[in-house]
Amino acid sequence: MSEGSDAGSDADAGSGFDPVSFLEAAVRIPSHESVDETREFVVDLLERRGADPAVVADGCVLAERRSPAPEAGPNLVLNTHLDTVTPHVPFDRGEAHGDERGGSASNEGGEGDAGEVIRGRGACDAKGPLAALLSGFLAADPDRGRVTLALTPDEEALSLGAAALTGRLPGTVDRLDGDLFLVGEPTGLDACPAAKGRFQATVELSGTAAHAAESAGANAVAAAEDALAAIRTFDADATVHPQLGPPKLTPTVIEGGAATNQVPADCEVTVDRRSVPPETAEGFRSSLADAVRESLAAGAAGDRGVDAAVSLTDRESPFLEAFATDTDHEIVSTVADAAREAGDAVGLPSERGGDVRPFGAATEASYFAPAPTVVFGPGDLADEAGAVAHAEREYVRVREVEAAAAAVEDAVATLLG
Repeated sequence: MSEGSDAGSDADAGSGFDPVSFLEAAVRIPSHESVDETREFVVDLLERRGADPAVVADGCVLAERRSPAPEAGPNLVLNTHLDTVTPHVPFDRGEAHGDERGGSASNEGGEGDAGEVIRGRGACDAKGPLAALLSGFLAADPDRGRVTLALTPDEEALSLGAAALTGRLPGTVDRLDGDLFLVGEPTGLDACPAAKGRFQATVELSGTAAHAAESAGANAVAAAEDALAAIRTFDADATVHPQLGPPKLTPTVIEGGAATNQVPADCEVTVDRRSVPPETAEGFRSSLADAVRESLAAGAAGDRGVDAAVSLTDRESPFLEAFATDTDHEIVSTVADAAREAGDAVGLPSERGGDVRPFGAATEASYFAPAPTVVFGPGDLADEAGAVAHAEREYVRVREVEAAAAAVEDAVATLLG
């Protein structure tokens, strides 16, 4: 165990779980190369609390609390991830600096007295949300239905754990059987019932090599002009999603050619796709392939015999597709209302938290759709000063962790009451 493990005993001292003490300990435990130590820390906590956790599906942690009538209500799943990413940010707790006092990039708060913050790798992504979900789970005493805690080990990589838990990997079955999902991510205490998906694909252009001095061959690099035109206009007629807006397609990498005096036979353009429902990964791939071929046929490159193919980047788990829960669903209003009340109770600015908006990044929440799903937690992906999550200035406000924990406890009680 790391230096944070002993401090973690304060997290469940006495009769109540302290999410802030838990977070202080958890941030000190590295989980960017391996989640083993963090998982052990969490499992030990759950065991001491009588939750009977199980480690399944290549490293996921599952625990459950049932009501006296488990079939009379929903199975509410509380999910977040244990892994973090570089860069390393050392643990620190102290008063907020000037650039840590404002609101999120999507929901600006007042300057005011921001109080203390906890800094460190994973402080907001996603050990702060983890602390809040643990608080809600450990406090749960449902009157009906059940609450399931599902913690995954590799959300920042391939999400193999979540894919296995939901039966989306070959040879796996759905272990969750969830009816409602609350997913912990840094949302600035907003309730986020929708998020765009993320696909990655490669446009492969194949021509014929020739000496650059001759009027021969089929120039794959020159054909990239028409391929990029197809990418640029791909969403010209796209439907704007009511929550997520339009999809987005961005060329990110281009490679081609082998020699400076040779007509290049090959060129590849990598694209990043931010999708909206109902687009699937395969549907996107097929549509983009058609669009590129049509552009080549209509342009000068088509006359030179360049062929095109589009392939999705190989990955073991399914891509994270877009999801959208109806904003009128009970879980959305319950989480938003609980966040506003909890924020008021700890003295957060009135503008901070409780809004209903899309989440700004793709998440494992994708695997839980079409079940009603809300992404929620303390902290921000970015603020007015720049990136927070996955950055050298990662932090979360202590009062937001307290508010998030109270909000999750309240939401669980309401949804299972």
